[in-house]
Amino acid sequence: MDYATLKALKPSEFTEAADGYQSVSAMADHAYGSAEGQITARLRAGLSGEAVTAALEQLRKLAQNFHYTQVECGLAATSLNALAASLTEAKRKLDAAVGDAEAQKFSVGADGSVSFPPGGAEKDGKLPEGGTVSGSAKGKPSGNVIDPAKDANDLSAALERQAANIHPNPNFGKAVEIANRIAQAVAEATEADTQWAPRLRNLKADDDLVVSDSDWADVQGDSAAVGSGAQDYLAHIKPPPPKDSDPRLNAEWWKGLSEEEREAYITLQPASVGAMNGLPADVRDSANRTVLAETHGAYQTELNAIPKEPQPKYHNVQHGRAWMREETDAWSAWNDKYGDRKAHLQDRLQGMETIQKRFDATGERGLPEAYLLGFDAEANNDGRVILANGNPDTADHTAIFVPGTKTTLGSIEDEAAKSDALWRETSLRTPGQSVSTITWFDYDAPNTILPEAVQDKWGENGAPSLRQFLDGSEAAHQSASGDSSHTTLIGHSYGSTLIGDTAKYRSPYADTWWSNPLPVDDVIAVGSPGMQADHAEDLGFKPKHTWAMEGGGDDNWVTEGGRWVLGENAIIPTDETFGANKMKSDSPGHGNFWDEENGKPSQSLLNQALVIAGQYEEVDLERKAR
Repeated sequence: MDYATLKALKPSEFTEAADGYQSVSAMADHAYGSAEGQITARLRAGLSGEAVTAALEQLRKLAQNFHYTQVECGLAATSLNALAASLTEAKRKLDAAVGDAEAQKFSVGADGSVSFPPGGAEKDGKLPEGGTVSGSAKGKPSGNVIDPAKDANDLSAALERQAANIHPNPNFGKAVEIANRIAQAVAEATEADTQWAPRLRNLKADDDLVVSDSDWADVQGDSAAVGSGAQDYLAHIKPPPPKDSDPRLNAEWWKGLSEEEREAYITLQPASVGAMNGLPADVRDSANRTVLAETHGAYQTELNAIPKEPQPKYHNVQHGRAWMREETDAWSAWNDKYGDRKAHLQDRLQGMETIQKRFDATGERGLPEAYLLGFDAEANNDGRVILANGNPDTADHTAIFVPGTKTTLGSIEDEAAKSDALWRETSLRTPGQSVSTITWFDYDAPNTILPEAVQDKWGENGAPSLRQFLDGSEAAHQSASGDSSHTTLIGHSYGSTLIGDTAKYRSPYADTWWSNPLPVDDVIAVGSPGMQADHAEDLGFKPKHTWAMEGGGDDNWVTEGGRWVLGENAIIPTDETFGANKMKSDSPGHGNFWDEENGKPSQSLLNQALVIAGQYEEVDLERKAR
């Protein structure tokens, strides 16, 4: 970029273009939500058959197109805004330098050179002659690091000062200073143009109507490229509070940002925004859906690139008189190189596809829109999924379900199904009121019953995450609705142990845990091996709002076996001495507390739903709280 181009430049044209792309992104986001949620829900609610199935599939593909358009146009808008910010600053510096030149009665040439008039003390009856100088840009300082370029800049500046001091015309030094400022402004504009032009050119889609996994993998690369170039742009936006701060501070920070600043953060840092407790559910959902799509694209692309398994896998090898079946050398070499990674990718992709299936299931049996409040394929070793049925920010009744041992991203379907069942039953009993049920999996759950599930470290390590989420949910609901939702916290198996640890956890923004109880109204322990406490009150729970149930079959093995390792003094929540309400249960096993048969709930499921609905008198009890 040269002086004349920068002089004529109008940075506002770039911001106007950014506004245009942002408008398209917003419209695509709205269309994405309509295609994936509202329209499909109406179709499922009123129609069935092959034609409807085909239409739903086409809507799913259309929704993906809208989602891709939303993200890519958001990247284009943020790139243009970042470019405009850099050009605006360079143009401001240029205009200031030109203005100073005019004030000094200097003239600026088409190439950015500065001409100055005669001036100074007469010599032999003549004023020292005027002239023309061209400026030079200085490199950017590099902090405390020894930088040869900086040293050269300092030397050049010293020589210029020396030349100005000995020059007979005082206008010479002023002209050099102005010319350098002009050159510096042009250099900064050129740097911004050089930085952003290729990034903007790369923001283009394939010439087809199919958004493939490789397209989403490319979006991940585009996001990284735009993000690396926009650090200066983001630096001008008020940063979020430090990690693990009070979620109320996160909510206040978000409220204080402009719409443009919010879009910049969602576009450039979707993973950070999606994980930030206290932000609105729809904001976290939008950010996490982008992370989900990009991650799925990257993982599927990597999986597709793994060579197929060599065949045959086995062959017969003679050892003396015996023949033995052994793995072939080719298959063993393939398995050593690719086997574990392939299994890992498949497990993670299975979990991601479960989440997408839930998005696609909106409207089935009345299910509301889903909100992805947290997602990370690699967090906590086994992944992170926080998936809500309905918007918890506006719900009258909210339930957070915490699963237990052996939960992973790849196995999240069974856990999410329990949350679905809780939503259906609670909604049937609360006409005119809104319900949200949340599957919360954001901790490293034990992978085995023995030896892992008999240790409390998994609960201790997961407690800070659960506490942050609960506080964030309350902050987001307060911000959106001005009050608190009736909230029920449900722990299944080891999930109840985690709840006990969370109740005792002292958050960094609280004085003491006992003066800052969990922000929930009711706690339900289902098939609990122990909550690390003798009494409900020891955890800050009100006994009349603490509930427990147990099942038959293998549930007895979990609860009775667990009391000796996870129960405080061998006491578990279903014991009378713990002080909780003991609900009747017809569950035949440890995993059957959410069973439905022919659309009808089990007694175990119904009792949980009645607690979530706050209809305590309707709960069928085996024993009331002490």
